[in-house]
Amino acid sequence: MSISAMRNQNSLDKLLQQVQKDESPTTEKKSYVDDRLWKPQVDKAGNGYAVLRFLPAPEGEELPWVRVWNHAFQGPTGQWFIENSLTTLNQKDPISEYNSQLWNSGVESDKEIARKQKRKLQYFANVYVVSDPTNPQNEGKVMLYKFGKKIFDKLMEAMQPEFPDETPINPFDFWEGANFMLKIRKVDGYWNYDKSGLDAKSALKSTDEELEAIYKSQHSLAEFLAPSNFKSYDELKSRLDAVLTGKLTTGKTAAERMEDEESTNFTPEFKSEPAPQPSTVAAASDDDDDAMSYFEKLANE
Repeated sequence: MSISAMRNQNSLDKLLQQVQKDESPTTEKKSYVDDRLWKPQVDKAGNGYAVLRFLPAPEGEELPWVRVWNHAFQGPTGQWFIENSLTTLNQKDPISEYNSQLWNSGVESDKEIARKQKRKLQYFANVYVVSDPTNPQNEGKVMLYKFGKKIFDKLMEAMQPEFPDETPINPFDFWEGANFMLKIRKVDGYWNYDKSGLDAKSALKSTDEELEAIYKSQHSLAEFLAPSNFKSYDELKSRLDAVLTGKLTTGKTAAERMEDEESTNFTPEFKSEPAPQPSTVAAASDDDDDAMSYFEKLANE
């Protein structure tokens, strides 16, 4: 796609329509070491700073972001369950089914377990690294950025401002977008993004040639939704059984599994170790991306 064609296609209304669709109650690529991924870093005081520019949808793709659901929790066996959720693909997922069964049991302890096992949301987008004081070698590169709902909400607030005197901004636009000032602080032991936000409107570069080069350097986002990044329903169910009971009980529904647990007086409880520490993992209310990085590290050990 040419830059001139994209100038007309990169519609704010289209992006907002997709956001509304995604907010319906129906709905992560698992990343290990990926050199394409840009990650924020903080100093000893827990402060971090960078300037990013969110980029438009890659060629042949409709949206400048993808969202991926996953589960990351420790079972009563001490094993960790860290897997992408099939709900990302609008398919049935055994963990979500099991959590629903727990939630609907009417027992508060079951609800607490369901809360600990709930799915987590991550977003992936292409960004142009304008400034990265900690790792200046990243500056001027197009990289993938994995982030959570807190940052995504800030982008949405810019696209659909709350007050009538505020002008909507498309953060993903080359010409009428704005740099995103990422500011991280440690608050009560957790990473906090409240001071992050968009700068004033500005063109990313002054010439179409420069923009064309950036546009062609983007990474595919569709690959994060590829079936190969998700285990099958039966594989997930088998893994869930192993994490919860230490046994493989394939072929059973979540309801049947609960009946088995009740008949054997099995009460799921979460072991406290190895639990993520506040100093190394961001609070879920702020952003899930740092927590997921920790969980993925555990999965590989």
